[in-house]
Amino acid sequence: MKMIRPADRVNNVQEYYFSVKLKQIDKMRSEGKDVINLGIGSPDRKPAPDVIEALTQTAQLDNVHGYQSYIGIPALRKAFANWYGKNYGVELDPASEILPLMGSKEGIMHISMAFLNPGDEVLIPDPGYPTYQAVARLVGAEVRFYDLREENSWQPDLAAIERDNDLSRVKLMWLNYPNMPTGAQADPEVMKKIIAFGKKHSIIICNDNPYSFVLNPKPSSLLAVEGAKDIAIELNSLSKSHNMAGWRIGMVASNKEFIDYILRVKSNMDSGMFRGLQDAAVKALECDDDWYRQLNEIYAERRKLVFEIMDLLKCEYDPGQVGLFVWGRIPASYTDAGELSDLILDKANVFLTPGFIFGTNGSRYIRISLCCTVEVLKEAIRRINLIVKN
Repeated sequence: MKMIRPADRVNNVQEYYFSVKLKQIDKMRSEGKDVINLGIGSPDRKPAPDVIEALTQTAQLDNVHGYQSYIGIPALRKAFANWYGKNYGVELDPASEILPLMGSKEGIMHISMAFLNPGDEVLIPDPGYPTYQAVARLVGAEVRFYDLREENSWQPDLAAIERDNDLSRVKLMWLNYPNMPTGAQADPEVMKKIIAFGKKHSIIICNDNPYSFVLNPKPSSLLAVEGAKDIAIELNSLSKSHNMAGWRIGMVASNKEFIDYILRVKSNMDSGMFRGLQDAAVKALECDDDWYRQLNEIYAERRKLVFEIMDLLKCEYDPGQVGLFVWGRIPASYTDAGELSDLILDKANVFLTPGFIFGTNGSRYIRISLCCTVEVLKEAIRRINLIVKN
C-alpha cells in the first residue's frame, strides 16, 4: 500500500510547545517526581457563584440541549456590548458588531481563514503568541515578524516596519495588548498610530485582548481609538478575566462587514455554543468591580512571590508589568532561557517557560505564571533556593 502523507500544511507547523512540554511533565510525574508547573496561564480559581448557578439552572431545562444559533443568543451579545461600554468606553452594536466564539483562540483561525489568501503576508510580533504564526502558515500565508524590544517598552516601532519592509502584500497585523508574554500595557498614542498605519497601508489590525482585567489598573481596547472599527478587529475572552478558560467563551468585535466575513467561516466550523454556557457568560459579564478587585488581590499576592523567584534567579523585570504572568530577563551567565528553564526543571522539578518559544527576541527571558496557589509558589521558592545555594 502506498504511504499516506498528511496535507502539506501539516508540515508547516509543529505540535504546540506546551502540548509537548506537558507530555514531558506527565512522564516525570509518572516516575514519581513532584513537578510544579509554573508555565501555563490556566486560571486555578473558579468563576463567580452566580455564573455556576446559571449554568446549572439552564442545564436542567428540557429545551436547551439542541443546536444553538451561530451568532449566539441576543442576551449574550448585549452583555458583551454592555461590558465593552462600561469598561472600555466602546460602543458596539450587539446585533451586527459582536460575534461570540468558543474561545478567542478559535477566533485567530476564523479571522485568518476569512481574510488571508495563500501568499498574503501577516505581521506578527516577536516575541508573541505562537498561535499567530502557526495559524498563518496553516492557511498558506507568509509570516513577517516585527520586533518588540524592551528598550522600546515592548511597543511596535512602526517607522522601522515601514522602513525595512515592502508592505504591499501585507494583509493583516497581529497585536496583543496588554501584551503576552511581556506584560506591557497598551500605549494609547501608539495605538492611535497603529490604526493610522493600518488605514494607510490597507492592513487589518487585529488586537488579541484577553488580559486587560488582570492586575491592570486601566483596561483598554484598541476599538476605543477613533475610527478603529473601520480597519480593526478585537478578540476578547472570559478565560482569564473570569476564570473560565475551560468553558471556551470568547468574542470578536469589529464593523459589520468584517463580522459577516468571519461568520461565514465560523458557521461552517461549529454548530453553536451550548445554551447553558451562554447564560452563564451573561452572568459573568455582569460581575461588578468587586469581582475583579478580589481576584486581583489574589494575583497581586502571588506576583510578589513570583518576583521573589525572579530575584533568586537574578533576573531583571519590570514590577509594573500587568497580566497573568511575570516576564524577566535572565542573567548573562546562561546561554539562553532554555538552559535556565531546563536546569530548574531538572534540579528543582519546577517548570518555568523559556521565552524563546515566543520568538527570537524572547531568547533571554523567562515567563512565570500566576496560576497557582501561594503554597505552591512558596514550595517552588524553597526548591529553587536550594539550587541557588548549591
